[in-house]
Amino acid sequence: MSDPRLSAGRPPPKPAPGLYFVATPIGAARDITLRALDLLATADVLAAEDTRTLRHLMEIHGIPLGDRPLVAYHDHNGEQARPRLLAALAEGRSVAYSSEAGTPLVADPGFQLGRAAIAAGHPVHTAPGPSAAIAALTVSGLPSDRFLFAGFPPQTGEARRKFLAGIARSDATVILYESPKRVRKLLDELPQHTGDERQIVICRELTKRFEEVLRGAVAEVRARIGDQDPKGEIVVLIDRAPDRSASAEDMETALRQALRDHRVKEAAALVAEALGLPRREVYQRALQLVGED
Repeated sequence: MSDPRLSAGRPPPKPAPGLYFVATPIGAARDITLRALDLLATADVLAAEDTRTLRHLMEIHGIPLGDRPLVAYHDHNGEQARPRLLAALAEGRSVAYSSEAGTPLVADPGFQLGRAAIAAGHPVHTAPGPSAAIAALTVSGLPSDRFLFAGFPPQTGEARRKFLAGIARSDATVILYESPKRVRKLLDELPQHTGDERQIVICRELTKRFEEVLRGAVAEVRARIGDQDPKGEIVVLIDRAPDRSASAEDMETALRQALRDHRVKEAAALVAEALGLPRREVYQRALQLVGED
C-alpha cells in the first residue's frame, strides 16, 4: 500500500533537526499513523531495533529508503551505535528511531538513546501510536483509571518473589510483558501472592490473525491454558488488590496454597507480605496448619 500523498505529488514536509521516536504497528500494518509515514519517508537517518522489520514495513507502505542510512540500534550494540546517531544529531540532521513493534522506550532499548540526546541538548519528539500495553488494557475489561506498566518480571530468585509480591499489593491494574515460554510458570506462582480468585487477563497476538484474549480468575485462566505453552506475543494484566483487610479465612487459604511449595517460614513470609499482615501472626498460624496435617 503506497502513501497516496506521495503518488499525488505532495511529498510530506521534511522534519526539523532532532530525534523522533516513531511508534510502529504491533501487528496489523495499517495501524501506522500518517505522521509516522511522513517521518519514515523524510528523516535524514533511520534507526531501528530490527532493521529487517522496519524495511518490511516501509516496503508495505511504499516508502523508499533511498541512500539514507539505516542504523541497527538494539540491546547488544547500543554502546557502539549511539555515538553515530548522536553525531548525526550534532550535524543538524533528523533521526527517526522505531522499536521492533509498538511505542519506542516501552520495554525497548531506545531509552538510553533518548537520555543521551536530551543530555546533549538535542530536541526529542514523539510520533505516538500503537502500544501493546495500552491495547491490552483497552480490551481487558479491568479498571483503567489507574494502571502500572511493570515490564518483564525477573526470571528467578528473590528478585522475582519480591516483584510478584509487590504487584499483588498494587492498587492499580498491573500490565506485564512475558515470554510465552514463561506464562505457565507465572500463573503457577501468582496464586501464592494474589490468591486463586484475583482476576487476570492474558492477551495474545493483539491485532494479528490469531488474536486471543483470556479473562477470568488466576486458577481458571491457568486451567484453560493447559500444559502447552501459548504462542506469540503475550501481555498479562492483573486486577488491583481488593480494597479490604485480609480475613483469617483469607490468611488460611493463602497459607495452605503457599505451604504446598514452600517451607513454613518461607510460606509465612510470602503470605504476610502479600496480605499486609504481621509476619509473626502468619507464622504462628502456619505452624498450626502444619501440625494439623
